[in-house]
Amino acid sequence: MNPDYSRAIPDAWKDMSRVFTALGEEHRQRILLTFEPGERLNVGQIAEVSTLSRSAVSHHLKILREAGVLDSRKEGKEVFFWLNKEFLRETLASVLDYLEQNA
Repeated sequence: MNPDYSRAIPDAWKDMSRVFTALGEEHRQRILLTFEPGERLNVGQIAEVSTLSRSAVSHHLKILREAGVLDSRKEGKEVFFWLNKEFLRETLASVLDYLEQNA
């Protein structure tokens, strides 16, 4: 048993927790699956193919962005979103490293 983490988790795991919380909701999973490789989408484009309202899509995009799952950039009046692949790779690699060390 490793009692070191009984009161606090490592900083790297805090990012992981936010990612898994964000990805734990089915609508947010559907939003992620909407993106084609390398694609950048705005709220309106995602709302067009979603069963959610534009404001609900915006809410879910905010959660995904704050968790680091998506990146965004404002271009004119629109905000475009895309997958933050590098951050997701690093976060998931932390999970895999933990599993490898504790196999």
